Amino acid sequence: MTDVTLDKVTATPAALDLLAEIVSEYGPVLFHQSGGCCDGSSPMCYAQGDFLIGDIDIKLGEIGGMPFYISGSQYEVWKHTDLLIDVVPGRGGMFSLDNGREKRFLTRSSLCAL
Repeated sequence: MTDVTLDKVTATPAALDLLAEIVSEYGPVLFHQSGGCCDGSSPMCYAQGDFLIGDIDIKLGEIGGMPFYISGSQYEVWKHTDLLIDVVPGRGGMFSLDNGREKRFLTRSSLCAL
């Protein structure tokens, strides 16, 4: 895992509210940007220690004081974007802590200058 924090992720007030709700229930969490076909726009939220960060994962920044990672291979595809974490109605990813709350995190992206 890279120790460099890129500061390429921010969150909406709604995302910070949902994050605070989850942290109050589970304690410190971390995010990992999903790369799967079904959850590709959903950042997965895990209790810290429940998801192992790999050597090729890259820390994009923090939201609400919680770290946000992406795999190195996915970063290569998304490195020209800034990510905004938002909340929309629906169910979170199967193992993500936002699941079952009838609202879920969603990643929105915009092109950025390098």
